[in-house]
Amino acid sequence: MGDLAFPLCEFVPKTRRQSACTLIQPHLADVFRHSGIFMKVLGFLAVIGALAIIASIGATIFFFGGYFNVAASNADPAVVDWALVKVRMASIAQRANDRPPAGVLDDPATIQAGALAYSKRGCTECHGEPGVESASFSEGLNPPPDLRKVITDRRPEVLFWAIKHGIKMTAMPGFEMEKPPVSDQEIWSIVAFLTKLKSVSDKNFKAWTDTPLGSHWVSGCNRGPATGCGPGRE
Repeated sequence: MGDLAFPLCEFVPKTRRQSACTLIQPHLADVFRHSGIFMKVLGFLAVIGALAIIASIGATIFFFGGYFNVAASNADPAVVDWALVKVRMASIAQRANDRPPAGVLDDPATIQAGALAYSKRGCTECHGEPGVESASFSEGLNPPPDLRKVITDRRPEVLFWAIKHGIKMTAMPGFEMEKPPVSDQEIWSIVAFLTKLKSVSDKNFKAWTDTPLGSHWVSGCNRGPATGCGPGRE
């Protein structure tokens, strides 16, 4: 290290050369020692960068080359399913900040109104209803829309957000996208009903959804067959 410091010492006046070189040499030693560490770090980062590039190229070929199977009948790998659930729930939790109006979740009239809205908005087709299973086509939906398995683990704010905004990459529509949009009051009534779903008997549900139009209620429509909505539900 003394040889490396010597050329620098030549620029220092002779009267101060010895003391100056004594100060310079330790610092030069630190510089070269740190330079070695720095080069090792650069080499490590270069390897990581190369692996990232290779992984990106592989992912691009896999997804855009058509090798990823998008068929609903093809189950996702466990790690993909886990990641999708985690991402979905984290995204909803970040945005589900609307609080229910005071007392609305336990109000009997609101719960009954929610049952009627749940029926007339077509929710029963995918999610079923007390005493009645969902339509057979819903078995092919991913994720499965059986609310009875998850409803107790969902906060009212989460249910409200999911109903109002819908969820991408699922069959869940956003009620605010209807024309005209479904009101927050009606959505909260559905949430109130869902929070009591497991305790609602099929007898009560039928009584609450027995409207003046009776069997003419059809999926997603509150008009009778004479208005062109299709056959009534028997």
